[in-house]
Amino acid sequence: MLKTIMLVTLLVPQLATVETPYREALGYQPVHRGSVSAEQASLWNAPAMQGRPFVILGPASGRPVYLRFVEAPAGAPAPPAAGTTHGWNAVELLTQDPDALAARLPAPFQVVGQPRTLWNAPDAPRAMQALGPVQELLYFTRVIPSGFQKPMRPAETPVDRVFIMVVGGPSMGALRQFYGATLGLPVGNPAPFPITTLSRALGLPPTTTYPLATAALPRDFLVELDEYPPAARPRPVPNGTLPPGVAMVSFGVLDIDAVAADWRAPPRRVGEFPYSGQEAAVTVGPAGEWIELIELAGIPAGTGIGIPIPD
Repeated sequence: MLKTIMLVTLLVPQLATVETPYREALGYQPVHRGSVSAEQASLWNAPAMQGRPFVILGPASGRPVYLRFVEAPAGAPAPPAAGTTHGWNAVELLTQDPDALAARLPAPFQVVGQPRTLWNAPDAPRAMQALGPVQELLYFTRVIPSGFQKPMRPAETPVDRVFIMVVGGPSMGALRQFYGATLGLPVGNPAPFPITTLSRALGLPPTTTYPLATAALPRDFLVELDEYPPAARPRPVPNGTLPPGVAMVSFGVLDIDAVAADWRAPPRRVGEFPYSGQEAAVTVGPAGEWIELIELAGIPAGTGIGIPIPD
C-alpha cells in the first residue's frame, strides 16, 4: 500500500538550532516555511500544535523527500536520547562518501559511529552515524546499486534524501504484523544484528545483538524494524502535541480508504504544502510511532511533492 516516503517530521525546541546546521553542513535548503494551520492540527489531532512555526528542508539533489522541523510548544519536554524510547529513532540518508563526511562534519553534529562497511561483501553499504543539533540520530549511508537492494539508487549529492526510517519497539512480532498486514509491505524475517549506537544509549555491551527486519516499499525506500530490550521505554507524548524528537513519517499511498487503520482523526484534505489538497490521515503504530498517509493520486505534476522518484 505504501509507495514512497514523502517527509519526516521532527519536533524540536527551536527552529533556529536546526535550520542553519542542516543548510551549511548537509546542503539541505528550505522549500517551505510557515505555521501549523488549524487543518494540520486537526489532521494530527494535536491542537497544541496549531500556530507553531515550521520549516521544510529538501536535499541539494532536489529529490522530493523532505525533513519538516516543527517548533515545540513552550514547556514541551526535550527530545529523548535516541534509542532510549520506542518509536521512530533514526533517519537514514543517502551519502556519497561517509568517510569524507565524518572527517568534515562540524558541530553541532557529533559523530557517534565511525564509517564502516556493514557486512563482508564488495558491494555492501558503508555507513556512519551522527547526532544532530537536537540529538536526533542520523545514519549516513553509501549504497552500491548492484548490492544491498538492487533498485536502490545511490546519492546524487554529498548528502541526499532519506531512504530508510528506523523504528524500534518492544515486540518484533507486533511490528511485522503491522507493517505487513496493516500497511501491506513485504516484511523480511528478523535476524540478530549488532547496533552499537543503540547499545551505547542503553548502557549495554557493544556486542549485544537485536532482532532486526526490514519492510520494503516498492522502490528506493525501506523501514527498518528493531526489537528493543526492556531498558527502552515508551516515549512520553504530552497531550495535544506531536511526539518529541523524530515525531512522524509521512508516506504516499494510492488510496487511504484501502488502509484498515485506526486514525487519530478522520481523514481530511489539507490545502497547503506538502498535501496539495489531497486526503491525509494519521495513525499510530505498535511502537507508538506516528504515521501520516497522504494520497498520491491527483497531486499536480511539478509540485515536487508526492511524486515517485523518476527513473
